[in-house]
Amino acid sequence: MSENENQPAVEMRDVSVATMRDIGFVVLEDVNWQVAPGEFWTVAGQPNSGKSDFLKLVAGLMAPVKGECKLFGTDTRMFGEAKLAERLHVGLVFAGGQLFNQLTLRENVSLPLQYHQDLTPAAAAQEVQTLLELVELTPLADITPSNVSDNWRRRAALARALILKPKLLLLDDPLAGLGLRHLHWWLRFLDQLSHGHGWAGGQPMTIVATTDDLRPWRSENRKFALVHDKKFFPFGAWNEVESANDPVVKELLAVPLETTI
Repeated sequence: MSENENQPAVEMRDVSVATMRDIGFVVLEDVNWQVAPGEFWTVAGQPNSGKSDFLKLVAGLMAPVKGECKLFGTDTRMFGEAKLAERLHVGLVFAGGQLFNQLTLRENVSLPLQYHQDLTPAAAAQEVQTLLELVELTPLADITPSNVSDNWRRRAALARALILKPKLLLLDDPLAGLGLRHLHWWLRFLDQLSHGHGWAGGQPMTIVATTDDLRPWRSENRKFALVHDKKFFPFGAWNEVESANDPVVKELLAVPLETTI
């Protein structure tokens, strides 16, 4: 990937997105969107609106049905074995985490270092331990995912996505169902990553998260977009979200809709 700071982190032109299960079923059409390095975007939409498939396409896990998607200047259609280094600049946290249940949390976090950098568990141990401490998982590190709550499984999935220190972090509905304590932790930690966490050398991380509830994400430091009816609407700043008359936006903000009797 280009080291040019002016290169967009994500650039989509006339992109159509299909589902991973059925490439003949299009969930989004004519997406035009640009994300600058260091920006923090929240992409909102109702359940089953195509947010998850959209995020998988951004991650390079599938190609657009139509149009062009680039990550830091590299067309995601080129993300084969020859472009593995570019692909690894993207970290993805799947909805629900999708950890390997036969491995401990520590082993799940270590896996990308072993698989992509050919490190032994011993060689990866210190790096893994540092990240486990950062996400407060040390007491649970040697337990398998099925024996910890979903709150902690989510943090392990985040740590696994971060272990290769990606430039772009993608999160599919990371706050869904979290307890209040964990919700506040996630928002605080993601803001630290966005502004430049010391663990990442102070380099701001580009973040895109999806949600079906906009309320926890309110911030003047984030940008917002809406997925609805196969269309992608980039609103921009929070004040543009609040002033929108779209009934879907109001629903995602839990604002009572006006009714006529």
